[in-house]
Amino acid sequence: MTRNGQIRAHVQTRHRVVDRTLIIDLGGRRRVLSSAPQGGGLTPASYILNHQVEKRPAGGGRRSARFPYPAHFLRVLASRFGIEAGTVGLMTAVPMTQLVTARACMGDLWVECFATVGVTNAVRAGEWPPPRAPQDESGNPGTINLILITNGSLSHAAMVGAVQVATEAKVGLLRDHAIPSCLGGSTATGTGTDAVVIACRLRGQGAVYQYSGTHTIIGALIGRVVAHCVAEGLKKATIWRRRHR
Repeated sequence: MTRNGQIRAHVQTRHRVVDRTLIIDLGGRRRVLSSAPQGGGLTPASYILNHQVEKRPAGGGRRSARFPYPAHFLRVLASRFGIEAGTVGLMTAVPMTQLVTARACMGDLWVECFATVGVTNAVRAGEWPPPRAPQDESGNPGTINLILITNGSLSHAAMVGAVQVATEAKVGLLRDHAIPSCLGGSTATGTGTDAVVIACRLRGQGAVYQYSGTHTIIGALIGRVVAHCVAEGLKKATIWRRRHR
């Protein structure tokens, strides 16, 4: 058993990795808020996918040219896996061998996080975007995808608050590790292709949480699992870079 507020790596939400795709089974319809290319915004969903694309497309060229319609690609991918229910889909160049998971709970409330972490595309919020997205010629992965799942039923405001707290936790870890922006000497706050997903129970299916800020229990759990996952993800990313120099 996990003691209240403590982190453990094992999660209970059903998931599997097939080839290069993480498939998370939410166990029925859930309300999901995300910045995902497939199913982004506020939507009901039963599955979440995180698909690893090639770090550098074969024959050169930009990743965006290979996936001009990522939402369509992810819908076709879901169908290939036999998933016909609502799906939220993400893309990353981070190998699924670097997937990090964590679970924290307080009483009956729990929050789980699935994360893939790469930072070669790191930037600082507010930096002016270049005419073309920076390309890492080494092909190193550079995206932080965070997927958060809770058994609570969050209000719309609390779902937005969960995104806020998750982002604050991510930024704190990047600053603690002094991750530099690829555009200059500033400390990065994320990458240019980060995505975040918040999944919670439908109304009437769990305890209701109107707020999820850093003064709340659920906010504290979100902050802890995200901080843990980003820290562990950075370690795995460092090991990956050393092995692929």
